[in-house]
Amino acid sequence: MATPEEIQRRVENTDTPRSARRAAAAQQVGDLAARRTVIVEQLRDVERELGDVLAEAQDVIGVEELAEFTDLNVEDLTGWLAARKSVRGKRGKATRASGGRVGARRPAEPGTPAAENTGDPSGQAPVTAVQEGPERFVARVS
Repeated sequence: MATPEEIQRRVENTDTPRSARRAAAAQQVGDLAARRTVIVEQLRDVERELGDVLAEAQDVIGVEELAEFTDLNVEDLTGWLAARKSVRGKRGKATRASGGRVGARRPAEPGTPAAENTGDPSGQAPVTAVQEGPERFVARVS
């Protein structure tokens, strides 16, 4: 039968290579995660810059034309432009409506069309649903 010292030595001999591999794996994952963080931030900066350039050039060239010239997807260009627009500063402080909560919206009056903003940055007019009798009609508003 092995002595307690012999058992401890055998366990250490078995655990040492495993511990070294575990430490190496943990270090490699940590290093790669740190690299990834830097790259993601660089990508955000490039996308922010792309959005700025697209916004500044809108008066002379449209997204569709840029896509044609650069072989980029319209969706990518539109996404960079939309992301840039959503990064603007916060709105001013909400004002209190007469007798209402701060920032509360009044419900639409029955029978009036309620415009839905689809969030589509393509520049198309928003879709508006109009209730006329039992049927619903959808119309483009310009």
